[in-house]
Amino acid sequence: MTRPFRFAVQATRATTGTEWRDTARRIEELGYSTLFLADHYLGKGPAAKEARWPPQHLAPIAAMAVAAAVTTTLRVGCRVFCADYHVPGVLMKEATTLDRLSDGRLEFGIGGGWSAPEYRAMGIPFASGAQRISKLEEVVELFKAHCSGEQLDLAGEHVTAQGYAGLPLPVQRPHPPIMIGGSRRRVLSLAGRVADIASISNVPFDAVDAAGRTPRQEAIRRLGFVRDAAGDRFGEIDIESSPFFTAITTDPTAALSGIATMLQTPAEGLAEHPNVLAGTVEEVADRLLERREVFGANYITVQQTEFTAFAPIVELLTGK
Repeated sequence: MTRPFRFAVQATRATTGTEWRDTARRIEELGYSTLFLADHYLGKGPAAKEARWPPQHLAPIAAMAVAAAVTTTLRVGCRVFCADYHVPGVLMKEATTLDRLSDGRLEFGIGGGWSAPEYRAMGIPFASGAQRISKLEEVVELFKAHCSGEQLDLAGEHVTAQGYAGLPLPVQRPHPPIMIGGSRRRVLSLAGRVADIASISNVPFDAVDAAGRTPRQEAIRRLGFVRDAAGDRFGEIDIESSPFFTAITTDPTAALSGIATMLQTPAEGLAEHPNVLAGTVEEVADRLLERREVFGANYITVQQTEFTAFAPIVELLTGK
C-alpha cells in the first residue's frame, strides 16, 4: 500500500519572535503539513564545533507552542526529542499539553540520542547504545500509558511513573502520532512495532560503506528493518526522510558539485543519494515518486533554507 505524500520543514534558524512567527505562518501558507524543530542546545564554541551541529537559538517546546498559536492547520513537532535530555514524566505532560492547546496538531518525535559531544557539554552521561535504546523503549511505553488516562504503574530500569494518571489527555486518540528516528536495526525495529512514523535519515555519503553497501542499498536495508518488525501494520506507517541537501535548479550538475565540495566527497553518484535532491521541480518530483517506491519515503522534510523553492513540489505531490 502506497502512503500519500506529505511534507515538512525543519526550521532551526530563527532568532527572534517575529522571525519565528512569520516563518511558521509562511510554511503553513505554502501547504506544508508540519513544522519541526530539533532537540539541540549548544551555542557557538568548541563543544558545538565538535558536535558539528549549527546553533539553534530557540528551544523546541516553547517554539512549538508559539508556532501552533499563530497557525491553524500546521502540525508541530520535534525531529526528534532526545530521551536523555528530558525528565520522562515532564516531557509527557509537555507533549500532551501541546497537543491539547494546538487542538490536536502535535507529532511526538522521540529518539535515543546520538551526539556524544553535546551530552558531555551539558553534563549528561552518554550511555551505551543498547542502554539508550532501552530507555527509549520505556519512554515510548510511558507516552502511550500517559495518553490512556489510566493510572500509571511503570517501574522500569530507566523510567518510573507510579500512583498517578497522566494529564492532560491529548486531543488525538489514542495518542498523538509517534515518530521514532534512527539508523540501526534495533531502533528501526522499534519504530516498526510501535511508531506511526519511522524516520530514516543520515545515510552515509561514502560510495560504499564498510560492509560494501551503496547509500541506496543501505537505505533499502534500513527500510527492511521497519517492514520486518511492522508486519501487517507496515502500510499504516509513514516513512519520513530528509533530503538534507536540496537544490531546485536548472543546473543540477553545478549544485551537486557544490554539495560534493562541501562534503569532501566525489560528485559522481551523489544525485542518487537518498538524502540529496537536485534538479528542476519536475525532475525532483519524479525522483521522489521513484524513491517512494524504492525507499518507502512518503513524508519528506526539507531544511528551512529550501522551503520556499521547494513549495511547487509540495503543491504538486501532496496527497498523491
